[in-house]
Amino acid sequence: MLWAIDVGNTHTVVGLYEGYWKAVWRLATHSGDTEDQIAATLHQLCSAQGIEFRAKRVIVGSVVPSANATWKYFAEKWMGVAPVFLESGDQVDISITYDPPRAVGADRIANALAGIYKYGKPVIVVDFGTATTFDVVDSEGNYVGGAILPGVQISMEALAGRAAKLPSISLAAPDKAIGRNTVDALRSGVMFGYAGAVDALAKKIRAELGGVARVIGTGGLAPAFLDLSEEIESVDVNLTLDGLILALNLIQP
Repeated sequence: MLWAIDVGNTHTVVGLYEGYWKAVWRLATHSGDTEDQIAATLHQLCSAQGIEFRAKRVIVGSVVPSANATWKYFAEKWMGVAPVFLESGDQVDISITYDPPRAVGADRIANALAGIYKYGKPVIVVDFGTATTFDVVDSEGNYVGGAILPGVQISMEALAGRAAKLPSISLAAPDKAIGRNTVDALRSGVMFGYAGAVDALAKKIRAELGGVARVIGTGGLAPAFLDLSEEIESVDVNLTLDGLILALNLIQP
């Protein structure tokens, strides 16, 4: 069994792969957790689904450097394998023209790799996470850059935190853009407004690519925007994990 671990600033997604995704779990990222605490949590999750707690190979894509050593110790101590860390485009034969190339996180490299493999090139991957990132691959298969938006959840929490009379809301679009109460007005602004921002960026990026590119959404919040966006053609929630498995097989055949 292959384990793919996507360590993000807010969540860590752990996927167990055997030709298909046997399990995918989303955990809160706590950089202070030890390898034993992580093992206890994942062992319990495996047991709950009747999955053997073992791994043939492990790959980690992390944007939280302080967590890297813990995941290394976890893989070595509990799985008995040395993990592979996805750290650069060179590892997977993707040319990165971003400046500097090392500033592109492992999740964005994985998105680009899976985007090329599953959807062709050029491709634009919109990843709805702590930040909403646009990962752009041109017709030659080069990772040429992208865009970064403050994440919708962070934007909503910041607004509620700075305006005492505004309540927190769930991420659900109202029936109409004209909100007849504060909750629906907030939902309209957050959901329709954010979808509009995503569409505007996607259109501009596609134009710079020559007018042709598929736009794929991924990340935990992507499904909430699929029906609201005119540019996102489909949502592939496990795209980053798919990219990590592809990377693992390229780095460690």
